[in-house]
Amino acid sequence: SDTNKQHFVLATMKLSLISLLVGSAAAFAPAPSARTSVALDAGIDDLKAIAEKSNPVLKFYDPLELSTTTIWGNSNDETIAFLRQSEIKHGRVAMAAFVGYIVQSNGFHFPWPIAFDGTPFPYAAGSPPEQWDALSDAAKWQIILFIGFLEWYSEAAGTHYMRGGVPGAYPKFSEFGMIPHPVPFNLFDPFGFSNNRSEEAKARGLITELNNGRAAMFGILGFISEQRVEGSVPLLKGLVAHYDGETMAPFA
Repeated sequence: SDTNKQHFVLATMKLSLISLLVGSAAAFAPAPSARTSVALDAGIDDLKAIAEKSNPVLKFYDPLELSTTTIWGNSNDETIAFLRQSEIKHGRVAMAAFVGYIVQSNGFHFPWPIAFDGTPFPYAAGSPPEQWDALSDAAKWQIILFIGFLEWYSEAAGTHYMRGGVPGAYPKFSEFGMIPHPVPFNLFDPFGFSNNRSEEAKARGLITELNNGRAAMFGILGFISEQRVEGSVPLLKGLVAHYDGETMAPFA
């Protein structure tokens, strides 16, 4: 029923809010580039330092004590690195989703066809979730497999973030010899704009990215929740179209 759906969405939003607050408090963000590792026995110190920079009012606040736990037989520092990587990655995905949602909602799309038979991008299908539903299964699989490749490469190339690498640092395609053909651009900073930035500027940029990612997670969840349950996000009521599909079933 509609009532059950509303309770489910509200419960999900509350859980997401708790998770984001914990992430904000523990500040699982990338270390400044001057550090080349997670730093043995310094994970908590990193969290506290980044927490004060990312939220000077709340500072370090970890009521669920995630910063003192261990997972899968790893050390505490390795666990902290995993959690930091997770938040950074989810924040980046959320930022892309939030911007993409706004762009697609306003009818912007690539001018070329999506298939060899001349089929255009499904911008006329409606809201972003409806545009996704209008894609062919082949197109959906291409997107999912490409994302899967990016995920595999981030885990397999270079020094792993749980083994001395830097959480949030995506490995360059031009290194490690894992791709059998040249790739002209890297995923992170493909045009090299950050090459000449100072270490202080890079550190500030990482904190900004962390906070923007947290805000974007709220934003994209708000869009999707309001589409599924009208009125669940009062500020968006009437601004986004209702969606009757299943946002968690990509091939439905």
